[in-house]
Amino acid sequence: MANILVLKSSILGQYSQSNALIDGFLADHQSDTVTVRDLATLNLPVLDGELASGLRGGDNLNERQLAVMAQSDELIAELKGSDLVVIAAPMYNFSIPTQLKNWIDLIARAGVTFRYTETGPVGLVENTRALVISPRGGMHVGSATDLVTPYMRTVLGFIGIKDVDFIYAEGMGMGPDAQAKGIEQAKGQLETLAL
Repeated sequence: MANILVLKSSILGQYSQSNALIDGFLADHQSDTVTVRDLATLNLPVLDGELASGLRGGDNLNERQLAVMAQSDELIAELKGSDLVVIAAPMYNFSIPTQLKNWIDLIARAGVTFRYTETGPVGLVENTRALVISPRGGMHVGSATDLVTPYMRTVLGFIGIKDVDFIYAEGMGMGPDAQAKGIEQAKGQLETLAL
């Protein structure tokens, strides 16, 4: 039995292809312990100077900083306690949803999820794999317009998650036939993963 953390980030609710793909994936993992975070409804704060300063710690944190530090600690504990993190990362204007970026800003903390050394940064999230599910309106895999894959691979690797699989559902905005084909290809990729 595995501990699975699921991060949904689509703003499309019941019309979300990434949420539907995740729900299908979870149907095959009912014996696992699953924690689902819907980042689109969680209303995580946007990082600003005050919060960035607070996340570095210190003795004189204000109430807002303390609240965000506690929230960050909770999110990091969920992440570090997971064997697998399943991340919905639909492509919005060539990037990830703001809601997912807000989560990343709260869990990427020096001394907690990574540390700097003389030879470079070292990730502190150990023994966790990642599965990134990324629907896109067009066809972007392997092209210069796919900014999601390198970004997610980099940020996850930076905090220590090196074992990352990507599932793509492309052509979601290219008509019903392309959408159906993209969904079927993504489902097929999910079925072949050994998770």
